[in-house]
Amino acid sequence: MSTDQTVSFTQMKDGTKDDYLLLEELEKPYLALTADRVLDELRRQGEATLEGYRITRLQHGLQSATRAEADGADIDWIVGALLHDVGDGLAPQNHDRFSAEVIRPFVRWEVAWVVEHHGIFQMLYYGHHYGWDRNARDRFKDHPCFKSCSDFCERWDQASFDPDYPMKQLEHFEPMVREVFARKAYDPTVIREGVVLGVP
Repeated sequence: MSTDQTVSFTQMKDGTKDDYLLLEELEKPYLALTADRVLDELRRQGEATLEGYRITRLQHGLQSATRAEADGADIDWIVGALLHDVGDGLAPQNHDRFSAEVIRPFVRWEVAWVVEHHGIFQMLYYGHHYGWDRNARDRFKDHPCFKSCSDFCERWDQASFDPDYPMKQLEHFEPMVREVFARKAYDPTVIREGVVLGVP
């Protein structure tokens, strides 16, 4: 810890208003560094990655984001594509949900929903090889984001494992990541719950 200021309690239930106001103030610099921590995790995925693929997880995210940008996607879609697998390092068995929670406070509801469910939708391409239901996504066929998630997976995710694809580098996307994570968390004008714009 870099401050001499600490709370008085050892159990949260014993905290005072002053304790919690102190924590709120001390949390601000930490929250301001969220984009840095996310970018650090992406860089780590360029070094420690899932084995067997022809590219790293970082390169996969870069390819997905490059494709999204080339298709004219907005910043929410581009950052969502870049970070859709950011949870692989800490939560490989539910990376889709983990990744969605990282971006959910800062992007449109539709984008967070797609990132959260892309793992189920991706099973269309490989589930049958494991004896799984490749059409598991059909349980969401009446959801307003079904087509968005289907298009996201087809155009930007499953197609992005090519070592020869001319992807843009992380430095290109860094300003977008910083812009998104600088937004006020859960701002209703950003989240726009229920609004579906679709994949361009």
